[in-house]
Amino acid sequence: MAASPSALRRAGNEEFRRGQYGPAAALYTRALALVQAAGDAAAEERSVLLANRAACHLKEGACRRCVADCTDALDLVPFGIKPLLRRAAAYEALERYQLAYVDYKTVLQVDCSLQVAHDGVNRMTKALLEKDGVNWRQKLPPIPTVPVSAQTRWSVPSAAAPGANAPPATASRGQADQAAADMERARTLKEEGNELVKKGNHKKAVEKYSESLKLNQECATYTNRALCYLTLKQYKEAVQDCSEALRLDSKNVKALYRRAQALKELKDYKSSIDDIKSLLKTEPKNTAALRLLQELNRA
Repeated sequence: MAASPSALRRAGNEEFRRGQYGPAAALYTRALALVQAAGDAAAEERSVLLANRAACHLKEGACRRCVADCTDALDLVPFGIKPLLRRAAAYEALERYQLAYVDYKTVLQVDCSLQVAHDGVNRMTKALLEKDGVNWRQKLPPIPTVPVSAQTRWSVPSAAAPGANAPPATASRGQADQAAADMERARTLKEEGNELVKKGNHKKAVEKYSESLKLNQECATYTNRALCYLTLKQYKEAVQDCSEALRLDSKNVKALYRRAQALKELKDYKSSIDDIKSLLKTEPKNTAALRLLQELNRA
């Protein structure tokens, strides 16, 4: 009796766990051949198999093949976290930093809590700053806007951890819809806060950011509110917000710089210097940080 696609996938997962990436890829390929005829009805299953095979290619250093499989997987099921992360890693290995940055940023729209994506964004920011200078953002391809429907999806199981991302049995559709609505509202409030900052109304912006953070704890919202607190000379609050941002993203440059500024004002020069030194490990040519370090050394 011929093996079923699900049996082949399980066998491929087992080979992957054993570090046998070539045999695992071959099993996923056989499973893909069996489900190909089902067309759209098997789109999600095909996407999982392609993402799993992409993981094998990435492990073996076949980065272009990894990119191809991830792209096909995303065509079938848009905004899947696993294929986005694997394609980003492959782009990074190929030194296609702009495309890797876009994929990492897209992942964070789907799930802003993923540290691996935050770390990827930081690495790509550093690489692009060195490569293209301060105007590197102007050369980026457009970053797609992830629809709310994609944010409510559960990630497909991966080769490395089959079934690891399955939704808990108690999670209801109503809860997922509410979570998506909260995230969308949080994003709107943050944008309103950003507009108020541009107008110089930092006190009102703090209110908007605070409302946003009640719905979704996002690193950028904390650093934005910290900037407002700095302007309002509320330095202890700025330190607290930057610390919260660093809890989410330990190498966040804005959080380190703004906390260093606030600590300087609080006359905690040692801690301020420590933050600047941590920042310079990520961005050794950051002129604002180097200038602040000189000021601190004279204090």
